[in-house]
Amino acid sequence: QEALERLMRDRTVFIIAHRLATVRRADRILVMEKGRVVESGTHGELLERGDRYARFYAQQFEQ
Repeated sequence: QEALERLMRDRTVFIIAHRLATVRRADRILVMEKGRVVESGTHGELLERGDRYARFYAQQFEQ
């Protein structure tokens, strides 16, 4: 994880991931469903909305 963060520093990077730990610190997260962007925001913003990202996050980290 640290190595990935070093590589991304000061660059525009697109990451496609199912593990949310990989994208939690991103400046902007896009949530896609069936090829369409259905949510966009920071980790905190998406958690506050309580929609798809928040549910997926809860599934991964609150088990």
